[in-house]
Amino acid sequence: MHSISYYQEKMSNHFSQIVANKEPKNLYEPIEYILSLGGKRMRPVLTLMASEVFNVDCEKAIPAATAVEVFHNFSLIHDDIMDDAPLRRGNQTVHEKWDLNTGILSGDAMLILAYQFFENYEPATFQKLAKLFSKTALEVCEGQQYDVDFEMRDDVTIQEYLKMIEYKTAVLVGAAMKMGAIVAETSDENADLIYDFGLNLGIAFQLQDDYLDAFGNPETFGKQVGGDIIENKKTYLYLKAIEFSKAEEKQQLLHLFSIQPSENTDKIESVKAIFNSSGASEATKKAIQDYTFKAFETLEKMDIENEKKTVLKAFGENLMGRNV
Repeated sequence: MHSISYYQEKMSNHFSQIVANKEPKNLYEPIEYILSLGGKRMRPVLTLMASEVFNVDCEKAIPAATAVEVFHNFSLIHDDIMDDAPLRRGNQTVHEKWDLNTGILSGDAMLILAYQFFENYEPATFQKLAKLFSKTALEVCEGQQYDVDFEMRDDVTIQEYLKMIEYKTAVLVGAAMKMGAIVAETSDENADLIYDFGLNLGIAFQLQDDYLDAFGNPETFGKQVGGDIIENKKTYLYLKAIEFSKAEEKQQLLHLFSIQPSENTDKIESVKAIFNSSGASEATKKAIQDYTFKAFETLEKMDIENEKKTVLKAFGENLMGRNV
């Protein structure tokens, strides 16, 4: 197996070529642009890694990995339109750099392109990949709709929230890994187990993102700390604080999440204090740990060499070891 940086470089070199010089330019240049913005390429890296976990050269998994990343970036273009977001990874979003119609159409083209990459495989593999991809793509859309719906509700439960982040974020992590297993033609049991590994790690990662949004180090987190609080997002931290808080604290929290002050420093600090005093912070850290351990438990059931299990566990530990 190779290093994460090796897989990342392999995918970056590949993305620089997939739509280069295609016509019409106003359709393909925005696609080339969003793919060039990079990021960690975590999902395609997982596809390449999973193929090598099951002893197949990662070169064979590149088309499937490309499909995963193209779909992910398609969803980002459309999410940015829905959120009216001006920036993505510190750069202009596609609909801001071009216009709304271009964002919609280029996004649509990316979804179709993603499916086309599966055509590089034999019919049996193509069918398995396409079936998993269709299921996952629909779940991502369902997760996005749950997220939108929750903004208008005050009665969101913990279970509903966990289902939302599972669909919106974690299923694509699980699918990325399972695609590598499908390309490697491993057993159905191994493919399902590595999906569960990715799924649980994806949930843990999103819960950690919730936690870091409030309590992360601004210099290492990479996003504005307190952004979820400013936007009144009902994260796991918030829901646990509502569950655990005494009546007075609960009323204060509900009030804080109903206002949009021009200066947010006091609001952020007040909310964080309630997260800590109510026990919501500790409960969130425990949930992160529980889902991480749940992911690691699936490794023990996988029919692979122990050194491969060690590599996957180290990847998970590294992913969950972000600075708090």
